[in-house]
Amino acid sequence: MSIIYRYFLILIACISILLGIQIPAFVDQYEKRLDAHFLEVTNNLRGYQEIAEKYFNGSMPELIKKHEGNEDKTLQEEALPIKNIYERFLRFKTQKESLNTSLAGKVFFIAAKGDRELIDETYTNFSFLIPFTRDAVIAGFISAAAMILIFELLKIGISLLLRSIRRAWKRR
Repeated sequence: MSIIYRYFLILIACISILLGIQIPAFVDQYEKRLDAHFLEVTNNLRGYQEIAEKYFNGSMPELIKKHEGNEDKTLQEEALPIKNIYERFLRFKTQKESLNTSLAGKVFFIAAKGDRELIDETYTNFSFLIPFTRDAVIAGFISAAAMILIFELLKIGISLLLRSIRRAWKRR
């Protein structure tokens, strides 16, 4: 193995570790952003929820339906903002419930079903950290091992491909 290749692998491993330890930091910042938005939307919904409790057995959909069906145009138009706040509340509540799992589960959930708005906000405002937590170290080593394995497999694949091409050329 050439010295350049070894240094290249070391460089790839270091970069992978640094990027890998950002995974728990990203998840943490995503969760904090989600908590902040959830608290805000819960606070915005509180007054309407109290009205729904008082008149509709706590049913927000019934309150919204009552606004939509009202003859007063002002109350009809009020239905849409209430509905938007309520849907946002449900969206964030579902996200919070789904993130009540292990780090790996959180990573897969955010990657597959994370709230696009929150992912974009978190990415835009992401603060790179070098945390020395167990999760960060594990994520860093896993990403380094995965990247080295990928490069080694690529090297083997390219070598095998080149050998077969050389053999085909020699047979001619």
